[in-house]
Amino acid sequence: MHSKKTVLAAAFAAVAALTLSACGSGGDSADNSVAEVSSGAGSQPATVLDQPFTKPDLVLTDTHGEKYDLREQTKGKPTLIYFGYTNCPDVCPLTMSNIAIAKRALPKADQDKLQVVFVTTDPERDTPTSLSSWLRAQDPDFTGLTGDFPTIQAGARQIGIGIDPPKKEKDGTVVSMHGSQVIAFSPKTDKGYVLYSEDTTAEDYTEDLPKLVKGEAP
Repeated sequence: MHSKKTVLAAAFAAVAALTLSACGSGGDSADNSVAEVSSGAGSQPATVLDQPFTKPDLVLTDTHGEKYDLREQTKGKPTLIYFGYTNCPDVCPLTMSNIAIAKRALPKADQDKLQVVFVTTDPERDTPTSLSSWLRAQDPDFTGLTGDFPTIQAGARQIGIGIDPPKKEKDGTVVSMHGSQVIAFSPKTDKGYVLYSEDTTAEDYTEDLPKLVKGEAP
């Protein structure tokens, strides 16, 4: 029998009409083909996936301006992947801050093992330089990736995350619609086996990271 935290593969189809998150703005995305998945009752921070995701086949540019092959450079390492953008005023910085706080609670050896990858959904504005500056304020060891939008969008879809091209609102604000889940990948299998929603707290991550570093279920 599956635990309350477990989501069967069929659940992905059942929630395919859920909306994406608009950082700093209201409104629903017109792209409902991929969506966030929750554990139902919402009482559990982690959703352990019955059928884990394969790590995205993404080759982008890191904050040093170098090519970064996601699969190759995170192979065999505990990895958290999040898609967002640096001009987001709320969800994105809070999510990364919560992970950074939790990471600092790990033993130094485990901190060195953990890979946290932030992939921009707004590559036109999120250059390697701007990404580097923004992430440095969170954790200097976080990896920031940028590139062309179609490549990023396709990579996000490989792990069930929908993103829309950034659009300008009437007030001039540029909004990026994107799924706000964090996917944890196991160092044992390189599969994305745990999903976290935007409601996950620093305390939740602090409790779970020691297990994720070992490739265990939270």
